[in-house]
This record gives sequence, C-alpha cells and structure tokens, in this order.
Amino acid sequence: MRLEGKIGIVTAAGSGMGRAGAVRFAREGAAVGIVDLDAAAVAAAVSEIEAAGGRALGIVADLTRDADSARIVRETANAFGGLDFVWDHVGHPGPAAFEGLEMKEFDIAVGLNLRTQLLTAQAALPEMRMRGGGSLLYTASVSGLVGSPNSPVYSAVKFGVIGFAKSLAKRVVKDGIRVNVVCPGAVDTPMLRVFVARPDQQRTAGMDKEELIRTRVSSVPMGRAAAPDEIANAALFLLSDEASFITGAALPVDGGATA
Repeated sequence: MRLEGKIGIVTAAGSGMGRAGAVRFAREGAAVGIVDLDAAAVAAAVSEIEAAGGRALGIVADLTRDADSARIVRETANAFGGLDFVWDHVGHPGPAAFEGLEMKEFDIAVGLNLRTQLLTAQAALPEMRMRGGGSLLYTASVSGLVGSPNSPVYSAVKFGVIGFAKSLAKRVVKDGIRVNVVCPGAVDTPMLRVFVARPDQQRTAGMDKEELIRTRVSSVPMGRAAAPDEIANAALFLLSDEASFITGAALPVDGGATA
C-alpha cells in the first residue's frame, strides 16, 4: 500500500475531491484526519473509511477561524501519534465580479484559499520534522496557472497558493519535506455548479446556469469534466514516496485545458 503507516489530514474532506482523496488515502494504508465544516459529512466519511477497515478521525472545523487551522493538526497528531502529510484542499470560489466587488467577499476568498493554508503549514511543519520529513499538498486550480477573466479574485488567490507552495518548497526541502500543488480543471462535483454558475457570472455571460455549465465542460479538450477520483489519484501520487524527487511542482489535472 502506497501510504502504509502514514498519518495525514485532508481538509474539505466531507464531499467531492476531498472525500475521494481521504477514502483513497485510507485504503492505501494511511490514518486520516477528516476535516470539514459539515458535521454530518465528516461523520459519513469517517464511517465509510472505518467500514472498509481503515482509520479516520473526524474533525469539525471552521477554517475561517485561525485557531481551527492549527487545531486540526494538533488533534490529528495527538490521535494517531504524529503527522506525515496534509492535503490542504479547502477553498472558496469567491465572487465572479470585479467592478463593485464587496471587500468582505475578497477577504473570505483570501482567508479560505490562502490564509488557512499558511496557518496549517505553520502547525504541521514541526510535526513533520519530528517524523523526519513529510509532504504538504495544496489545491489550486487551472485558474492559478492562467488568468481567469470570469474569476479574477479566485485566480489571484490561486496564483498566490502556487507561489506560496513553490517558495515553501525551497525553504523546507532541507527538512525532508516536499510541497506541491494539484491544479484541477472542471471536476464533476457540486462545487462545479456553484463556481461556474454564480449569479454575477450568469449576468456577465448572458447565459443561464445549465448553459454556462455545458459551455465550461465542452471547452475541455477531453470533452468532459474530471471525476473526483481522478483528482484524488493525482493527489495520492504527489503525497506518496513515488513522488520522492518532486517538490515545488504545480500539476495540472485538467483534461488538456492548459496544454
């Protein structure tokens, strides 16, 4: 098993890509801290893992709160005896608007897409050093690799996630800690509908929700959205020892969208 004996955390693990990753990591031998704001979703993910013979700890956390970003590390390390990896997957689509943007919306986007990643890393790095190394993985987006005219705020913070990860990778490489980023394109999750069909984006594009979604998916060279498991597979590779010589990388998993 590719994560045998490893201890990790997945944020936003109650559904979609995060849940797919948490379940897959447990199946590959890891003990996993399942972090989400939705208590019912956390309980369901933990039950699924335990029913399959895996180990999981449910942690309900609001990662807009600085204390929770550190608490998830402390609780996971205390429960399982250390920490080897974190997939910091939590994020927020932010507003599609630029003109007339409410700055509180900007602050939420920065907080959930960038601030909590920094705070969790601060807490996680000492735990990983005690284990002799580890792996941090962040979720950005294709919008962190190329500019998005429909989501300038989201694009800005995801560029920031990639820049932070690349810088941190060079800073902690001497400690045996790798830092990478997975950059999904369109993924078949409930968040795709939220992200693509925000009301202000519908107004700008002059399309209704379903038309926007069809247009977005049809623009992918492979002609479809990814399944959550396809993103989880990429995350598993980057977190595993199979990627032992990869750090500071931002891997597109986008069906060719950024080719």
